Amino acid sequence: MRKRTPYVQLQYFFFLMSLSLTNKYCLKDIRVSYLQLPYKKTVRLEDWSRLESEKRPSPSWGRLVGALDAVLDSNARVAPFRILLQVPGSQVYSPIACGELLSGSDVYWAIATGATLEEINQHWDWLEQNLLHTLSVFDNKDDIASFVKGKVKALIAEETSSRLAEQEEEPEKFREALVKFEARFNFPEAEKLVTYYSCCCWKGRVPRQGWLYLSINHLCFYSFFLGKELKLVVPWVDIQKLERTSNVFLTDTIRITTQNKERDFSMFLNLDEVFKIMEQLADVTLRRLLDNEVFDLDPDLQEPSQITKRDLEARAQNEFFRAFFRLPRRERLHAVVGCSLWTPFSRCHTVGRMFASDRYVCFASKEDGCCNVILPLREVVSIEKMEDTSLLPNPIIISIRSKMAFQFIELKDRDNLVESLLMRLKQVHANHPVHYDTSRDEDMTSPVFHSTSMCSDHKFGDLEMVSSQNSEESEKEKSPRLHPEALISVFQQAGSQSPDSRMSREQIKISLWNDHFVEYGRTVCMFRTEKIRKLVAMGIPESLRGRLWLLFSDAVTDLASHPGYYGNLVEESMGKCCLVTEEIERDLHRSLPEHPAFQNEIGIAALRRVLTAYAHRNPKIGYCQSMNILTSVLLLYAKEEEAFWLLVAVCERMLPDYFNHRVIGAQVDQSVFEELIKEHLPELAEHMNDLSALASISLSWFLTLFLSIMPLESAVSVVDCFFYDGIKAIFQLGLAVLEANAQGLCSSKDDGQALMVLSRFLDHIKNEDSPGPPVGSHHAFFSDDQEPYPGTDIADLIRDSYEKFGDQSVEQIEHLRCKHRIRVLQGHEDTTKQNVLRVVIPEVSIPPEDLEELYDLFKREHMMSCYWEQPRPMAPRHDPSRPYAEQYRIDARQFAHLFQLVSPWTCGAHTEILAERTFRLLDDNMDHLIEFKAFVSCLDVMYNGEMNEKIKLLYRLHIPPALTENDRDSQSPLKNPLLSTSRPLVFGKSNGDAADYQKQLKQMIKDLAKEKDQTDKELPKMSQREFIQFCKTLYSMFHEDPEENDLYQAIATVTTLLLQIGEVGQRGSSSGSCSQEGGEELRAPALSPEQDSVFADTSPGKIVQDSQTFPEEAEGDWTVSLEHILASLLTEQSLVNFFEKPLDIKSKLENAKINQYGLKTLEMSRQSQPELKLSSL
Repeated sequence: MRKRTPYVQLQYFFFLMSLSLTNKYCLKDIRVSYLQLPYKKTVRLEDWSRLESEKRPSPSWGRLVGALDAVLDSNARVAPFRILLQVPGSQVYSPIACGELLSGSDVYWAIATGATLEEINQHWDWLEQNLLHTLSVFDNKDDIASFVKGKVKALIAEETSSRLAEQEEEPEKFREALVKFEARFNFPEAEKLVTYYSCCCWKGRVPRQGWLYLSINHLCFYSFFLGKELKLVVPWVDIQKLERTSNVFLTDTIRITTQNKERDFSMFLNLDEVFKIMEQLADVTLRRLLDNEVFDLDPDLQEPSQITKRDLEARAQNEFFRAFFRLPRRERLHAVVGCSLWTPFSRCHTVGRMFASDRYVCFASKEDGCCNVILPLREVVSIEKMEDTSLLPNPIIISIRSKMAFQFIELKDRDNLVESLLMRLKQVHANHPVHYDTSRDEDMTSPVFHSTSMCSDHKFGDLEMVSSQNSEESEKEKSPRLHPEALISVFQQAGSQSPDSRMSREQIKISLWNDHFVEYGRTVCMFRTEKIRKLVAMGIPESLRGRLWLLFSDAVTDLASHPGYYGNLVEESMGKCCLVTEEIERDLHRSLPEHPAFQNEIGIAALRRVLTAYAHRNPKIGYCQSMNILTSVLLLYAKEEEAFWLLVAVCERMLPDYFNHRVIGAQVDQSVFEELIKEHLPELAEHMNDLSALASISLSWFLTLFLSIMPLESAVSVVDCFFYDGIKAIFQLGLAVLEANAQGLCSSKDDGQALMVLSRFLDHIKNEDSPGPPVGSHHAFFSDDQEPYPGTDIADLIRDSYEKFGDQSVEQIEHLRCKHRIRVLQGHEDTTKQNVLRVVIPEVSIPPEDLEELYDLFKREHMMSCYWEQPRPMAPRHDPSRPYAEQYRIDARQFAHLFQLVSPWTCGAHTEILAERTFRLLDDNMDHLIEFKAFVSCLDVMYNGEMNEKIKLLYRLHIPPALTENDRDSQSPLKNPLLSTSRPLVFGKSNGDAADYQKQLKQMIKDLAKEKDQTDKELPKMSQREFIQFCKTLYSMFHEDPEENDLYQAIATVTTLLLQIGEVGQRGSSSGSCSQEGGEELRAPALSPEQDSVFADTSPGKIVQDSQTFPEEAEGDWTVSLEHILASLLTEQSLVNFFEKPLDIKSKLENAKINQYGLKTLEMSRQSQPELKLSSL
């Protein structure tokens, strides 16, 4: 049967007019574009209309011209260009405005309007890209019209709400969306909605129009289309990949990838904004919940309930600001203002933006790399407003200590900006008072920029007074002795006289730098331009290297702001012995052993002090391998205290999250590096199918900044670029190294050969400009090559890296880091999961696929408590530093939820009590937390254990420590009948038969004692109170079972038998022997109706006599053992069948996945009800 081709008449009407005071024109000819699906060809109309003098239209166009008159009427305010959708069944053109019907049943919907031809063309282009290709999936034009109409309405509502959001803090539209969000998804109040968008969610090839809700913990989608409701809830922590992609129908979609599914969302009004918000929410949530090592360092993540859309935008701008200028993590951005800065070297104003934060004023030019300036407020002397003129509109002058001034113009809201800057300037100077010595002006003239050593130029706090020589000497005696200068100035290798040519090149570099200082500034406030980048790429002179590292990294500000801090740290940390100090001691002699400075105790001692002091300062990081190599190089070119602050800058600002337990930052950058390889070196990426091998090789490049795999005199040039350009320099240099070796890598047969190619190349990188002799690398694997290997000059390699791969901006790198951090963190989660399952699988009988489902439920239960509950001491956050099995643990409340969802032992209202006892039993170490292994082991017994194992578990649940004196269900257990049965529990036997029965019971006890397994630890016997609870649990378990009546009768029989066994033991122990008198003593209790009435029916004819049932003086002696209970249960086939029947865990897991959220929400609503009642009183 031939499929009918659907079509839609999406008329592209352009009503073009020209309004005049004297003439009125009307449309003579209208061309209509009938777009028929599928769209093999899209008709674009070039000549839409012709305008002529007004004529009387033909009758057939009466309605249309009437509408045109309304359009041409200036009071109608209708846009001259419109795109109309014809509703099915309409035959006559009857245009409408904004969806309102003008006449009859001939209906057209106004899809878009525009004031100009360009504007309406933009609307049409959007429809072509996002809507028209989608319509081919529908079978009839009614569905098409319904879909298009719903889509356009949603977009109109979204834009309206966006405009309201700009005008109001809490727009009515947002409140309406919040009400719908809460009603549709029934989350607790703690689940805050951040924003919402209209879009389509694709299910196969069919789009579902609906609303996308983005909350602090979840991505939710709701659609009600063609009578079908769709709800989708995806926790941010489940998202493994978030990317923009395209498919056959649409050119741009957002794809969400979770563990088992991919979902595509499209047709957003502003897809860039939506993707950015989604990426930020995913990043914030994953770092808050999965990356606990960074959690305490980022105050923005502490209060997720305070996150709003504007907060996310501000946070993204703040992170870009800190990354671009490489400022401390706690630096908070207050204002970003467009302005122009006077640049004396170019004798003009440079357009850019001013960034004002807590302790800095920064400037970045609009043209990337043209000019950047960093002004620490502690260096600022004054901030003044100048006279406003036509040439210098809204100017301000910022003066700094080194007698420089920066002129900013074209500042909007200048008065408020200056006021806030002055307030923060006052606060900074109050926290760190500065004494200015105006008698000295060496800053501007000295070629060795004296002003960078700020500690010598001013004094802080109480030290502002003039100190005597004696006080300085006493201070030196108190503080530990630090090495006063850079090690390279003291330790020179034997025969280290450099050739004249090298020294002359060094002198030329120094001269170039001095000229640059004169023109651009010599302090941290210098103008940073492309010229200084070229000087850095040439290599910094050794005499200036340490000082410039301090300036480029802004470690000089930390140094000046914390006088005496390092000395105090050294004094506090010296002599302390711990695991960190032992690791440091092991690595001290592995740090640049080829350099004479570290063949001497002076260099080793300085390295020990810096590493130990930093571990004491930042115990979160402590000490990581590769820190020793980096610190040893810093000590070569900087004083000891300066080297410490340089290490702080690298570890805490320039390489965030590199030096911690899981080196997350380094792994993220490795993943970013892989993507850059695919982008810039596609042939190499295609040849090497698995780029993870290259990533593992290049990991040391990032961790040690090439210091461990390149000759030292060459590697320090890489460090020069790193301190100026940040991680960007390492990325581009890594790409340059791979490009230079692309041919060798493509011809390599395995990873080992690829490693050999790269190692040979890196080991033979030389530095022709180095004033000292070459220092061999102890990582040189191929130094004994028989054939000479061609060397590469480091200056050439760096120049190539800037020319070929220097186009990556800080914003692009930060975006890639955000994208790949999601993958890296989820990779760690997968590793944790696989390691936990690998340990658990051999010990249980639950299938691996079901174990995975259980692990996901276990983890989600932990996460839900993190979402909506205040942190409790017993339920700490996810801690990735713990062993795999202990990273996720749940408390008693979370365990009760899971128990109710997946346990086969459902006991109605008694289930919660049984869950509490199970938790106490599993909590071996009494820390009120259990791990996944314990949880699964218990479930395995319930589902797959043999009958004796299940009975043993039930037995243990009703004795200490599971059953406690304060158990809420164990108080006064004998006040009410616990079990009921339809038959009496007293066997009607003659006296002789009763005696024989008692003998059989005694014999059963003796046989059980002989058969007892001596290998098992003997469980304590069960008291009468505990036995009553045990019976109640069994009674509850049988409720709603198909064999309920048989089970009740069977348990009544077994209970009677066990009561008699307990009495036998009680009487036997009281007499001290098993004489014939024991048989006489058994007769009365065996036939005592009062004893059996404990489990009698609650009918009025049966009276319970609590006081006579179990006399209190005998209650402590009444006991039964596990063997008694097991043997008694085996006598009833219905009970055996109940405990041995196969149980299906899969159905439980499916229901649990569906109901887990609902159960949690219900519990939280119950908790909030008492609060509501109290507040209403």
